[in-house]
Amino acid sequence: MLKITGLDKLQKELKVAQLALSELDGNLGAVHFAPQDPASIENAIQKINQIVDERVSQYSSNSIIGPLAEQMKQAYRENLIQKATEFRIKNNEEN
Repeated sequence: MLKITGLDKLQKELKVAQLALSELDGNLGAVHFAPQDPASIENAIQKINQIVDERVSQYSSNSIIGPLAEQMKQAYRENLIQKATEFRIKNNEEN
């Protein structure tokens, strides 16, 4: 007979993860930045990180949510940098 252990813990973590994901669903907030100003871009990235951290802070010990929050922050960072780059490229082409 094969005995599987740990399913209770996994089920509990999944339920907690669902709660945390509901905190991240929808509009997280807005950040404004000057695409030509690296300091402004960095401030916007830090604000995004802060928003995500605040939303999931009570779930940060969850083994699913911790890494997921980090992936989300990285994706938001990359998206923001891409938008700033596209703006600068478009602005340079128009001048």
